[in-house]
Amino acid sequence: MIRPLEIVLWHNSVTIWLVALGVSAAIFVCIQLVLYFVRSRVSAFAARSATLWDDVVVHALEKTRKTFTLGVAVYAGSSFLTLPPRLDRVLGVLTALVVLVQVGLWFSAGLSFWLTGYTRQQLEQDRAVATTVSAMGFAAKLLAWVLLFLVGLDAAGVNVTALVAGLGIGGIAVALAAQNILGDVFSSLSIIVDKPFVLGDFIRVDDMLGNVEKIGLRSTRVRSLSGERLIFSNGDLLRSRIRNYGSMPQRRVVFEITVTYQTPREKLMAVPGIIRAAIEANEPVRFDRSHFARYADSWLMFETVYFVLSDDYNTYMDIQQRVNFTIHEQFEAEGIDFAYPTQTLFLTRATALT
Repeated sequence: MIRPLEIVLWHNSVTIWLVALGVSAAIFVCIQLVLYFVRSRVSAFAARSATLWDDVVVHALEKTRKTFTLGVAVYAGSSFLTLPPRLDRVLGVLTALVVLVQVGLWFSAGLSFWLTGYTRQQLEQDRAVATTVSAMGFAAKLLAWVLLFLVGLDAAGVNVTALVAGLGIGGIAVALAAQNILGDVFSSLSIIVDKPFVLGDFIRVDDMLGNVEKIGLRSTRVRSLSGERLIFSNGDLLRSRIRNYGSMPQRRVVFEITVTYQTPREKLMAVPGIIRAAIEANEPVRFDRSHFARYADSWLMFETVYFVLSDDYNTYMDIQQRVNFTIHEQFEAEGIDFAYPTQTLFLTRATALT
């Protein structure tokens, strides 16, 4: 009489199947426990540490997929079974692919987290370095996934050498069909190397302006002052005239103020001093000049020049606003009237001829 555990199913007894199932379940649980233990310990250490690498490890481990642990567990349990060679080969290839994808997810997640933290630090010190590192990070992730893809094909029995050679020939046709895309890619490399602007710079392209948020391989994203996101293809961007206000060591400000012709001379002579005092009451600024520049049709015009010793646009606007308020207050106190377009009509009475 054949015992139930001795029944043969697909070249293996029930006992062997149960052993394989038990081993798979045990390995699955063990991997999950190990991952939980490592994450919790590293997370506790990261909370006390100021370094970035432990946070990178925690973030990478959080991207572990159940598919990975299940695939490894099933493959480990299958080693106790006698399987057809073809099925055993397929199972091995699938497990290798699952492991390679998980390695790619770990690498991409860890690198992305590190790049985010490092870029945030460098934006306060050297924005050019932050731009270069961001682009190199994308290239590193792309290269890693390409290598993992080739390793996976090799594990599946594909002749990688012949495939790469075939891609080299077919790449010419692809390049001709995607000239615009490749042009944008090479333009992004030009932006990274030549650095006409970097992350965080305030730029103006034609009549559009904003802060550079991201420089990608295909396009550059700019956040406008009104809040919307402007997207420029890198090729079009380099063909445009770009004004980069972010690289200015200082900002030259020129503005005009007009007063009425009826203003007394002694008050006219006091205007440059009032404007100078209003400007020098702010920091960081450097006063240059303020002059009675010319006689206009309806007013007397004063021209003033000063420098804001910062490249920040909001700082410049805050200072200019305070200067305007102060000038308005002082003019009101001195009884000096601002001019506006007016016309004065003089009427004369003709003397009658006798």
